[in-house]
Amino acid sequence: MNLTARRWTTTAVAGLLGADGLVHLYWATGATWPAPDERALSLAVLGLETSFGPPVVLPLAALTLTAGAAVLAHGHGRGGRLTRAATGAVAAGLAIRGLAGLGWAAGLLDSPPDSPFRALNLTVYTPLCLGFAWAAARLARER
Repeated sequence: MNLTARRWTTTAVAGLLGADGLVHLYWATGATWPAPDERALSLAVLGLETSFGPPVVLPLAALTLTAGAAVLAHGHGRGGRLTRAATGAVAAGLAIRGLAGLGWAAGLLDSPPDSPFRALNLTVYTPLCLGFAWAAARLARER
């Protein structure tokens, strides 16, 4: 991968993880944007009812922000094997989520038919996860 592509890929993957982490921090405050309440948020994001309270979303925020920092470090040639492995783990995690999204889209995994999750999964979550998994995998192969 040439230097320009590496920089764009690094910025895109780390930016996605950073944005995801910041949204989780926002939800930890009790805010539910873009949904009107926690139930609607849960159904839209996960397709099931679950808590979006701080004990749930703060660890996810920490994980995605740390992963984003590792990808950023690896993309800039820092951190050696550790940040390369973390970037590979990001690629694997996104690929697993993307494949699960295909399972949901095919009806192999259950989701409430009345929730917005089905459409969001098909049009937003799964394509983003699969595309960014590919980008992170390309970046992880770089030394």
